Amino acid sequence: MVASRVAVLGRGVVPAGEPVLRGDERGALHGDGLFETMHLRGGRPWLLDAHLARLRAGAAAVELPLPPDGFLVELLDAIRAGWPAEVEGALRLICARGPEGGGPPTVWATLGEVPAAAKRARRDGVTVATLPLGVAARARPELDWLPVGVKSTSYGVSTAARRWAARNRVDDVLWVSTDGYVLEGPSANVVWLAGGTLCTVPAATTGILPGVTARRLLEHAADLGLTAEERMATPVELGSADAVWLTSSLRGLAEVRTLDGTPLPRSDRTPVLLTLLGFPLP
Repeated sequence: MVASRVAVLGRGVVPAGEPVLRGDERGALHGDGLFETMHLRGGRPWLLDAHLARLRAGAAAVELPLPPDGFLVELLDAIRAGWPAEVEGALRLICARGPEGGGPPTVWATLGEVPAAAKRARRDGVTVATLPLGVAARARPELDWLPVGVKSTSYGVSTAARRWAARNRVDDVLWVSTDGYVLEGPSANVVWLAGGTLCTVPAATTGILPGVTARRLLEHAADLGLTAEERMATPVELGSADAVWLTSSLRGLAEVRTLDGTPLPRSDRTPVLLTLLGFPLP
C-alpha cells in the first residue's frame, strides 16, 4: 500500500498532518471550486491535456481565475514524483475560490491508490438503478445564469445519490430527467452500444458533465468498426441496447450488469474497449 499524498501550489508536497486549507476557504464553506480526477498509469496522468482543458472551460463558466497550466503541471509533477510506476494512482487537482475575505484561489492536489471498488467495477461490472433528478433534460442549459457541465466541488447531490445507492444495495445510479431521459451518474457518464453505433448523452444540450473517457471512446469508435453518436435515450431504450457501460477516469469502463433489477446482456466488446482506453484487462 502506497501512502497518499497532498501537495499545495507554492508549497509543494505537504507533510502528513500539516494544515492545507484555511477555515474560511470558500471551496470548503460553499463548494465554490472545481476539480479534475485523473488516472495515473506508469506514473503519469492519462489524458492530462483533456482534463486541463475541461478544468479551464469550467473555470471560465464560474469566473474562477486559474494559474497558468504550467504551474498546474508543476504541481502535479511534484506530487507524482517517485510514485511506483506499477501502482495505479488516483490523481486529483482541486482549484477553490479562496478565503472569504479575498485573495487568490487555493490550488492543491491529492494522490492515492485507485480504490479497490473502482478496479472491481472494471472487472465485474456494476448494478445500477435509475433515480429521478427533478429537472427536464434540456432545462439547465436554457438558464443563462446557471453554469452547467462543470466538475464542481459542490458534491452534496452526488453524495446523496451514492448514499441512496448504498441503502438500496446497488453499485451506482443513473439520473433520469422529468421528461424520461437518462442523463448521467454521480461520477460517471453512460455509453451504450446500439447495433453498430456507440452512443452517449449529448452534454451541450443537457448540461451534464462532458466526459473525458466517454469522448475518448467515441473519438476512436471507428477503430472498432463502429460509428459514434450523441443521442438521448430512455431507461427502456438502454434496457434493449446491446451493451451499456458507465465511464469515468478511474474505473475506465464498467459494464452495467443490471438496470433497475433487470439483467442486461454481457458484451464481448468490454475487453476491447478497455484495451482501447489503455486499461489493464481484469
